[in-house]
Amino acid sequence: MRCQKAKGQCVTSAYDATAPTFDHYRALPNGAAEATRSAVLASIGGSLRPRLLDLGAGSGRTGWPFVAARDDYVGVDLSLGMLQAFVQRSCQESGPMPRLVRADGQRLPFRDAAFDAVMLIQLFGGMRGWRRLLEEARRVLRPAGALVLGRSVTPPDGVDAQMKRRLALVLDEMGVQADGAGVREDVQRWLEANARGGTCAVAAAWSAERTARGFLERHRTGARFSALPPPVKQTALRELGAWASETYGSLDAVFCEPHAFELRVFWFNKR
Repeated sequence: MRCQKAKGQCVTSAYDATAPTFDHYRALPNGAAEATRSAVLASIGGSLRPRLLDLGAGSGRTGWPFVAARDDYVGVDLSLGMLQAFVQRSCQESGPMPRLVRADGQRLPFRDAAFDAVMLIQLFGGMRGWRRLLEEARRVLRPAGALVLGRSVTPPDGVDAQMKRRLALVLDEMGVQADGAGVREDVQRWLEANARGGTCAVAAAWSAERTARGFLERHRTGARFSALPPPVKQTALRELGAWASETYGSLDAVFCEPHAFELRVFWFNKR
């Protein structure tokens, strides 16, 4: 691929298959990614041009504004498909090429204390081995550097949240364990216990229209759900759709909900 700059081991990722449609189903509203960049830079402070590492950079959904602004940014992801989508985004925007590395976040190919900030944006849903990843993030972080967690915040009783809970019940009844429940909370508790300090800020807020049909379409393309056996996926979505039709009156009933993008920044003692 002409614009390809990703490199790394020849291993596969569950996100390779979902990469072509990822941005279509999970795009952020206009301005949200740019606001996230501004909030990240404001929160870490200190350096005029900080060196930034984005673990789980994916398709560049939040990383592209850093690249467009020519920040000292490096994106890492295990999924070659997602990194190719990042490069394609840059080509479509006729912007600078991102510096991307294909690597496992638990074995980063960087020297110690190489970055002023390590960003972990929308990374921990269902992740295994997160302790090793956090140790690696701290290893490559400079002594005064910041570890930045970012995530989308949606209503706990919104359509997506209710559909996720119902799907977990459906899968449980089928003998399939729901993936990654509570991982993000475990990560946050670990960081709060081990960091010397931290802050929390809302980088962007917006209203989003949600429907049950939209959830079904998005979830069908999710990396972990896509890996389930076809009969399991078909049965689970059929049962979830039937429940949603009865609960909401229609799969196309529209609910307007508040959404936000939250950043949590942590600093650590010198090691």
